[in-house]
Amino acid sequence: MTNIADGSAALVLFSGGQDSTVCLAWALSRYDRVETIGFDYGQRHAVELEARQRVAARLRAAFPDWAARLGDDHMLALPALGAISDTSLTRATEIEVGAAGLPTTFVPGRNLLFFTYAAALGWRRGIATLVGGMCETDYSGYPDCRNETLQTLAKAISLGLDKPVGIETPLMYVDKAGTWAMADQLGGKALVELIVDETHTCYLGNRAHRHAWGYGCGTCPACELRAKGWAAWQGAP
Repeated sequence: MTNIADGSAALVLFSGGQDSTVCLAWALSRYDRVETIGFDYGQRHAVELEARQRVAARLRAAFPDWAARLGDDHMLALPALGAISDTSLTRATEIEVGAAGLPTTFVPGRNLLFFTYAAALGWRRGIATLVGGMCETDYSGYPDCRNETLQTLAKAISLGLDKPVGIETPLMYVDKAGTWAMADQLGGKALVELIVDETHTCYLGNRAHRHAWGYGCGTCPACELRAKGWAAWQGAP
C-alpha cells in the first residue's frame, strides 16, 4: 500500500481489553477505514491476545456497518521489551507500589515503543492517525499514559517520519464509569455485553471467574478499576 497518508483512516492499538475495545468502536464510528495492531511482548496476561480475535469477530457479526470499515489486523512480536522489563506484567512477581512510587505493573517505555512501531506500520499502510486507550483518569500513574507525553511523542514521530502523525486518545479524561457509558453510547447493549463477555483486563490473566463486569481475578488493580467503574455506571452505592 502507498505511504501517502489517508486522513479518513486510523490505526488502533488494540490489546483486547476494555479500553482498547471502546477506542476501536470510537474509531469505527468516525473513520472510513480502521486497522488494528497488537503487541506480544511476553506479557503475563497473554490471554488478552486471544481475546483480541474474539472481540474482533463479535464486532464484525454484531455491527455490519463497522465490519465494512474494519480492515487488517497486525500483530507484532516484541520479545526484547519483555526481556528487559522486570515488572509484574512480565514476571510472576507481586503487584505493589515500587520504590519510585510507581506500581510494579509499569513497563518502562511500553507505550512509547507501541506508538513508534504503530507509526512505522502506519507509514507503510498510509495511515497517519494512531488511536490508543491511554488516560489520566482512574489510572495507575504511568507517565507514558499522560497526554503531554503522547502529544510530545506525536511531534517527535512526525519529525522523524517527515510527515504529520496524530495520536488520538478518546479516553484521556474519561474515568472507568465514563468508559462504560461511552461503550453504551457507541454500540448500546450489544457492545456493553461484548465487552463484558469477551474483553480481558485482569493483570493475572484470570478467565476462571465471571463477574457482572467481566472476567478476572477481581483483586488486581485492573480488575478493581473495572469493577469500580461498572458499579458507578450502574448507580451502585
